[in-house]
Amino acid sequence: MAHKERAALFPGSFDPFTKGHKSIVDQGLALFDRIVIGIGGNTEKRGLLTLENRIKLIGDIYRDVPGVEIAAYDGLTGDFCRERHLGFIMRGMRNTVDYEYERGMMLVNQTLFPEITTVLLFTPPEFAAVSSSMIRELVSFGWDPRELMPEGIDLKEYL
Repeated sequence: MAHKERAALFPGSFDPFTKGHKSIVDQGLALFDRIVIGIGGNTEKRGLLTLENRIKLIGDIYRDVPGVEIAAYDGLTGDFCRERHLGFIMRGMRNTVDYEYERGMMLVNQTLFPEITTVLLFTPPEFAAVSSSMIRELVSFGWDPRELMPEGIDLKEYL
């Protein structure tokens, strides 16, 4: 019997992509053959990085990592999964607030896209307090968030 590819979408605005996001992708690489980091349009969030610079930043992190792709999309995440033949949505959780939000999204997706399975992964404790919105706030006050970013990433290069 042939192996069916296990392909997952890791959706988010990734503005910017943090150590916490990287920890989720790294966990996912042990579970999935292919991960598409999908940068979705989120009109509720005020942007720090342009879409092009988010793609560049994530591309710089995963340049030499097979099985990781980066794509931008608009519309429903489930529709994007169907178009790209992705059977899983991979999401990270830092706390119980994330759990409640992700559970609600999973229930809606399960109804609309029953063929797509949501997989929730826990952010390691050392990154549980890190969020893109926190980094945006720190940058707005002139702080260098290098220690919250994946190794080798200087956010100033992408602003």
